[in-house]
Amino acid sequence: MEAKCPQSVDFFLGTTTPAGFHGYFQELGQEPGMQLYLIKSGPGCGKSTMMKQLAQLSSGPVQRIHCSSDPDSLDGVVFCDKKAAILDATAPHTMEPLAPGADEVVVSLYHTMSVEDLHPHREEIRALFARNASLRSRAARYIASAGSLLLDSRRAEACSTDFEKARRYVKRLCARLLPRQNGPGTEQIRLLSAITPQGPIFYTDTIRALADRAVVFRDEYGAASRFLMEQIHDEALARGYEIITCPCALHPEEKIDHILIPSLRLAFLTDNSWHPVALPGQQSVRCTRFLDRSNLSGFRARLRFNSRAAQELIQQSTALMASAKSCHDELESYYRAAVNFETVEQITRDCARVLGLDQTQLVPKV
Repeated sequence: MEAKCPQSVDFFLGTTTPAGFHGYFQELGQEPGMQLYLIKSGPGCGKSTMMKQLAQLSSGPVQRIHCSSDPDSLDGVVFCDKKAAILDATAPHTMEPLAPGADEVVVSLYHTMSVEDLHPHREEIRALFARNASLRSRAARYIASAGSLLLDSRRAEACSTDFEKARRYVKRLCARLLPRQNGPGTEQIRLLSAITPQGPIFYTDTIRALADRAVVFRDEYGAASRFLMEQIHDEALARGYEIITCPCALHPEEKIDHILIPSLRLAFLTDNSWHPVALPGQQSVRCTRFLDRSNLSGFRARLRFNSRAAQELIQQSTALMASAKSCHDELESYYRAAVNFETVEQITRDCARVLGLDQTQLVPKV
């Protein structure tokens, strides 16, 4: 069954994790029938503005892909009804076409920049690029430390989890909520949350837009909910649904936090202090029902310490990411002064035409 995308919604497609930046841009391009438009340019050259304008021109539903380094900017837009997406294909989510023209089209803005205007400031620009990279690297190290503590808490909880009881619960839950469909299921991978310069951000409005019903697993440490989500993920695909899988922002390769099934207007969500969930009419499931509480109580001091320390480390990483954004803003000021934005506007019109959007609605800058 094909997933419906009833309105414009917000996601991330990459974030800074304990292993460094982790993104799902390549995975987006592997979705069946997806055509990618890859924007190449320097900072401050109008990539985000172009994508925001194209999103506004769409008469159909879109997914706005936000930048985790600056959530007010976009890293991409997915045009759900056109099976097309336009992405910022520069670092840290550099993408090169694998099948140029067939699956990907490069949209270059490099020629809009004046080398004559940038060259006199090359030393300052190099220094800002280096400082930005250094700040982002330090932020990643704090996130890595926080991730290690949270992983330790998850392992401690796992020692007290009755996984067989959880497996039986999922079988009953899916039999009730997921009637079998014809054909194989398919999957989109998106992030509902990320650590950003503004602190952790969680797009609850996206859940409200795509689901009327929610099964919410309350699990602070993540061992039980991780297992539950893995089982639900496999069951939903086996039963023929198109799902939106939302990995954990801190451990995206190891843990699923949320699963959305838009065709059923149904969501399975993880609720904890990092992304609290409070939706009208939600079915709340306390994962303590799958735990040996007496055994878990032996880890209480360790769990409290890990939680407090991880919170402080994330706060430090957020401050460093904010400093990196300030550095990036300064970089952008050099490039904005060197860009011919009339040419960028014409390229935006060309992209709108190729995407089948009404480019006549674009208002030229005075």
